[in-house]
Amino acid sequence: MALDQSFVGRTYPSTAPYEVGREKIREFAEAVGETNPAYVDREAARQLGHSDVIAPPTFVFAITFKAAGVVVHDPDLGLDYSRVVHGDQRFAYTRPVRAGDRLTISSTIEGIKSLAGNDIIDVRGEVHDEAGEHVVTAWTKLVSRAAEEA
Repeated sequence: MALDQSFVGRTYPSTAPYEVGREKIREFAEAVGETNPAYVDREAARQLGHSDVIAPPTFVFAITFKAAGVVVHDPDLGLDYSRVVHGDQRFAYTRPVRAGDRLTISSTIEGIKSLAGNDIIDVRGEVHDEAGEHVVTAWTKLVSRAAEEA
């Protein structure tokens, strides 16, 4: 059954603040094979003009995808998460994420469409710091695969 188009434009409440830790950044950089010293060495980051280590660009996926859980698990939307696969991801940064940032994310459903029996939902996550300044926008495309015919 196709998802309800009336959900397009719905914005969910912001998450509780997530404090970005230096060690989390290091672990993430290591896991994805990033070798830029600004991701692990505070002095290297400072030489580039940052107050602390910065996170690789895809680091925010972990927190924006978790924040999108309010969309995915909204019982009124009716998305069957057991059929969902990650379709796409993109980011638009105002500034890098830094260790010590306290970030909140608000998720908005930007689009819903059906294609070949699959439901495709586009979720935009707006990430702001503790001062309310925009840090990054993340777009996540989720595909809920069509149920197989019996």
